[in-house]
Amino acid sequence: MKKFLQKNKTAILILMITLMLSSILFVGCGRQETDKVAEPVKPKDAVNEQKAQESLDDKEIVLAAPRDVAPGKEDAFFTSVILYVWEPLVAMGENGDPSPKLATSWEASKDKKEWTFKLKEGVTFHNGEKFNADSVVANFNRYKKMESSKSQFYTFNVDKVYPGLIDCVRVDDYTVKVTFESPLPTLPYNMVNFGSPIYSIDSFDENGDFVGIPSGTGQFKLVEMEKDSYCLLEAYEGYYGEKAKAKKIKVKVIPDAQTRYSALKAEEIMGVMDLGAITPVLADELLKDGRFEKSVEKSSISHFISANGNRPPFDNPKMKEAISLAIDRQLIVDEFYKGFGQPTQNLLNYASPFVKTIQPQYDMEKAKELVKEALQGEEMDIDMIVPSAFTQKYPYKEEAEYIQATLKEVGLNVNILIYDWPTFKELRKNGEFDLSMHIQGLPNMEPYSIFDRFMRSNGSTNIAYNLGYKSDRVDELMNKLDQTLELDERAKIYDELQDISAEELATIPLFCDSNLIVYNKKIDGYKSIIYGTTLPEVHWRK
Repeated sequence: MKKFLQKNKTAILILMITLMLSSILFVGCGRQETDKVAEPVKPKDAVNEQKAQESLDDKEIVLAAPRDVAPGKEDAFFTSVILYVWEPLVAMGENGDPSPKLATSWEASKDKKEWTFKLKEGVTFHNGEKFNADSVVANFNRYKKMESSKSQFYTFNVDKVYPGLIDCVRVDDYTVKVTFESPLPTLPYNMVNFGSPIYSIDSFDENGDFVGIPSGTGQFKLVEMEKDSYCLLEAYEGYYGEKAKAKKIKVKVIPDAQTRYSALKAEEIMGVMDLGAITPVLADELLKDGRFEKSVEKSSISHFISANGNRPPFDNPKMKEAISLAIDRQLIVDEFYKGFGQPTQNLLNYASPFVKTIQPQYDMEKAKELVKEALQGEEMDIDMIVPSAFTQKYPYKEEAEYIQATLKEVGLNVNILIYDWPTFKELRKNGEFDLSMHIQGLPNMEPYSIFDRFMRSNGSTNIAYNLGYKSDRVDELMNKLDQTLELDERAKIYDELQDISAEELATIPLFCDSNLIVYNKKIDGYKSIIYGTTLPEVHWRK
């Protein structure tokens, strides 16, 4: 045996190594098979994260505005269009052009006295009522009963929006026909946003007054409100298009700019909205904090100084020209608005699809010469009135002080007087002022209304603001517009009116504003648009 072992030592050693390797491979294969069939256990953290996100989606998003954007039944619209509670027949497109909303298309007769609107099907109001031709006819009847209704957004005047309106009649379930006494070639421009609000028939009484909270067709329902305090919006699940991403949004009313800033810093609110939502200086401070982001878009708001043209010294057009020449508009935009805005000398805002670029003139030496000639070398004390509410939305106090210092150089000693809104309006109406600072938005996308109000001799704003402006050529052009049906020809007239507005200065434009908002990065989808924000897109960031 011993001899046998010695003789076959090598063979036995190879056999033993082979057996050992086989054993190892067997064990290894067994382990691989076990790993292959075992089901991975879902971590508890992943389950908790999913539940947390679902809980976050249900959480209310709180925003803030400088004024009440849901003022209630005393307002012609009840809420601003920026809340997406009601929708118009015609909305504002990205470039300010009329865009289909509840009306999908429109067509005018050859004489432009008759307009046919096709309506969107499959739409319901928040109360479940169907939107159709009957709804539109009822709302047009309301417009006629309203005649002229006040609003803190835009005054609704049926004779301005729908001049010469005869009737709106049902053609079929989803077609209406609107007829006028005279041609109205730019009707869709008049109807943008606040020009064609639609509510359910049971939202208003026989006089056109609201009954309770009205039902609209928008992505949000107004479910609760407290005047000058807050409003609560809830996503409308029956919306015909893409639904709002946030289930609930509360919009607080915080008039004071510094308080809105503090609320953002403390995360009591997640963002701001509406005109003058945040001053550029405070926005600049917030953006130093990595938690915040901004969004900027053109705005339909312009800033002005208006002179009292019905008494000296501004009954002399040369004095208005001097004021315009003395003010460095670019400095105002850069210094007080951090570059958010566009200097202009054009009455028409840059959001209008008809606007032409007119560069403002700045010439201090010429301004001094004009004042010296008009006042015969004497100095003069003048009063400039400023609405106190605007000092909370805009840097009007600092801007007024700059204008005060600038006009002193030309021989005008400006006394800055800041008043509450009712007092400001009363003084302006009575002509008890020399200069006034104010804003003006585009009531709609049809330029006719802004030129008619400010520049026609009997224009409503010309009279109400004591502008004292009169131009035979402007009156002639406005009368010509009344007879001009072709859009290209009207555009030529608008071009000339813009040139006249910059040269003769019925009022003194300073700059076109920007729609600036700031929001916490905890929310997403929140962007500014020409008028308002992308509110239905806002949601908690995942």
